[in-house]
Amino acid sequence: MDDIVAVLPPLLQSLEALGFVARHLHPPAFGQVMQAAGEPDDALKAVRGRLAEWPEEFSNIRTPLEAASDAALAAFAGLREVERGQGDLVAVFRTLRHLPRALEALYPLREKLPPVSSFFTEPTLREDETLAERLMQPANENTGIMHVDNEPGSRGGYSMYVPEYYTADRRWPLVMALHGGSGNGRGFLWSWLRDARSYGAILIAPTATGPLPEKTTWALMGDDSDSPNLWRILEAVRTRWNVDPARMLMTGMSDGGTFCYVSGLDAASPFTHLAPVSATFHPLMAEMADAQRLQGLPVHIVHGKLDWMFPVQVARQTQQALSAAGANVTYREIDDLSHTYPREMNAELLRWMNGGS
Repeated sequence: MDDIVAVLPPLLQSLEALGFVARHLHPPAFGQVMQAAGEPDDALKAVRGRLAEWPEEFSNIRTPLEAASDAALAAFAGLREVERGQGDLVAVFRTLRHLPRALEALYPLREKLPPVSSFFTEPTLREDETLAERLMQPANENTGIMHVDNEPGSRGGYSMYVPEYYTADRRWPLVMALHGGSGNGRGFLWSWLRDARSYGAILIAPTATGPLPEKTTWALMGDDSDSPNLWRILEAVRTRWNVDPARMLMTGMSDGGTFCYVSGLDAASPFTHLAPVSATFHPLMAEMADAQRLQGLPVHIVHGKLDWMFPVQVARQTQQALSAAGANVTYREIDDLSHTYPREMNAELLRWMNGGS
């Protein structure tokens, strides 16, 4: 217990700091972002060795703590290399892939360690005692994290999360979250899991079928092999869990957000709400979209004023084009957001889908 008390705080602080870097990463301000993140990895490094001599009967706790700690330290080591001038922005994105690996390793301890359960709770709800008690209960059958043909390096499969307190006696909102270019669903799941767990939503994070051999991204041009796959995944989930047909959100980051337009504006799309984040858009998309599909379609656009890949003017023009075509557009421009995922927007998107403001 003393070792857990020593290791857990710096581990959770390191993971929060990595989440901060991932959210606020902006190439011209990399040094300032790292300075603001601090050095929690130093404290974690100092206590990591305390896990090495645990008796084997405690391996179910030790192993997740070791794996999460090692992934967090690997992420910080890569970031420190770039800080010293030995890497570029691509290296930063690559090293931040250690973060979802750390989260996946740590999550099984949520039932055993209350601080871990709190960490995987949306921050504004951490003082909600009723929710905290519900989240610490044993998981119901057919709930939690599942991976279907979605091992690292694979394509076309999906990862999903069903809240452990799910019961079939009511309809549940569903979020399908699409990763960015060169990403995968297994990693992007963690951009949404905390909110799906806290607010109660079924979460699907698919991996693109990847028409380009050198890059796992969505079918943004040419034949669309992804939409039929996403609809197949959605139907498979709906046959097993009680999904609310009026609350099915397709959202995505960067290329995933752009594919929300490509796929979500199709007349055959089953999704009721679209929320592209940091995406690009061509006016022809609105002209080619099914006119009936566009009428009153709820679309929530999220974009950063600092976006260096897809300038914010693109999002502003998209708002105008879709509104003129009849869509019901909500537009949110975030002053300090670069081309990264604003996880703080998830709760707002869920409220919007649920009919709130």
